[in-house]
This record gives sequence, C-alpha cells and structure tokens, in this order.
Amino acid sequence: MLARQAESACAAPKLGRTVPVPELIAPDPRVYRSFLAAMAEFEAEGQGGPDDDSNTGQAIREYTGRWADPAEFARYLRELEDQAQDESPRPDGRVPQTTLWWVSGNEYLGRISIRHWLTASLREIGGHIGYDIRPSARQRGYATAMLAAALPVARSLGIDRALLTCDEDNVFSRKVIEANGGVLEYKNGDKVRYWVPTA
Repeated sequence: MLARQAESACAAPKLGRTVPVPELIAPDPRVYRSFLAAMAEFEAEGQGGPDDDSNTGQAIREYTGRWADPAEFARYLRELEDQAQDESPRPDGRVPQTTLWWVSGNEYLGRISIRHWLTASLREIGGHIGYDIRPSARQRGYATAMLAAALPVARSLGIDRALLTCDEDNVFSRKVIEANGGVLEYKNGDKVRYWVPTA
C-alpha cells in the first residue's frame, strides 16, 4: 500500500483560498462523491462503450448504477487493492497492477495504473502504465505531474524503464510522456511506443 504523502497547501490567489496540492494516494472512500462525478464526466464523453478496453471504460461498464451504493463502492476499492497482488485470480491476459489516484483534498482528479510486468500483447499496446485525467481537470499539468509521481512507484516494483504507448495523434499524451523523459522507440500502426526511465 502506498504510504500517503504529507498533505500540503498552496495559495490560490484568484479564489482567495488555499487548495491542497495534488498527491498520489491509494484508492480512498474520502473522494467518493468527486469520483462519481468524474465517472459521469468520462461516460458523458463516450468512455465505457463496448470497445473501450481502458481501465476506466471497463469500470464504467461494470459499476455504473452500482457505485451509487457505498457498499458497492467499497467492494470496488477492495478489487483495486486485490489487483495489485501477484497471487490474486485474474482473467487470462491480465497482469497484476497497482492503481493510484491523483487527488487534491477530497477532489478526485484522475488515476494511474502500473502493470507489474508485460505480456506479449502489452508490449505492443498498453505498456506498463495507463492513466486518465477527468475531463474537467485536463490541460492543467496534472497528467505530467501524476506520471512523474508514479515513476518512483514503478521503480519500487522492479521496473527500470516503463513502456508507455498512445495513439500517434494524441499530442497531449505524447507531450506528457516526453516531459517525463520518454524516448520514442517506434511507431506501431497508429500507436507510438515510448520508454520512460523510472529513476
């Protein structure tokens, strides 16, 4: 379980108040309401359809309508924790993964998942790390900061270089990866592959 970082605050002059600095945490019920709002944003932009095999898309398909029950949300958090255990049962082709959330106080901003090792298919598409920032929180530098914060976690899992892939035309994701030291390996169809040092 990721040790929680000490919470700090930074000035937000325009609002005349302080807001907590975003941090990576283990999935936590304290952001429950904000998490539900974020999932509604993802669903509104089209995530969760039958062809969406992202972590967020799969969760939307499985849990929409169930998350409203706090007991089901708690079950979801337990499933995320179980996914990080090497010995936990999982569907064929799935590997253990550590999921962390990027939050500011009680506001859910996004999530990042670190796959502990790669299958042949993940070497082509998917890689070690996948992430999402909720639509209303994009273009504020959160994805770049979240990936930077997650790289030491990947290092602690024995990953010296993390493979990240994205669509060739996803300029924002490419900038996030490159800002974290990503080195382009090659293009595979409409996907590009980057290797990112974790130290």
